Amino acid sequence: MLDLLITSKTRVKLLVKFFITSANSGHLRGLATEFNESTNAIRKELNHLSDAGYLEKKEVSNKIAYAANEQHPMFKLLQQVVHKYLGLDTIVEQILERMGDVKQIELIGDYAKGIDSGIIEINITGNTINTEYTKSIIPKIEEIVNRKVLFHYDRALSEDGIVLFGG
Repeated sequence: MLDLLITSKTRVKLLVKFFITSANSGHLRGLATEFNESTNAIRKELNHLSDAGYLEKKEVSNKIAYAANEQHPMFKLLQQVVHKYLGLDTIVEQILERMGDVKQIELIGDYAKGIDSGIIEINITGNTINTEYTKSIIPKIEEIVNRKVLFHYDRALSEDGIVLFGG
């Protein structure tokens, strides 16, 4: 969906990185390495996004660090678009449908760090969770979101995790 609207794959990667959670940040060379892209391609997209006000720049240890501009009027909307692009809303809906007494749903792993690795990891905490149901819905969810999905149960909250439901 997002990749059809925005034809630059690099820009989509940057939007996922910075708008999956506002806690993510990065600098030019680190992002180039993470995305396995040239620094020129990354620089061009970072400049476009920061010139439009979507990203903020800060100098940190002689490097320019970029992060999402939470004050931008479209910040929340972009964050919702990224979550929808990744299928996180679909995953939460499917889990809550017949899962049991769910207290919290947390995105962990690569996607919580803004890395579009193709494997979405979800931690579910609660009482009497129907794990058979989650096993049965994984193929359906994977088909909808076009990514592999792994469920974990009752893990301790992750420092990098993003709470999708509960709290």
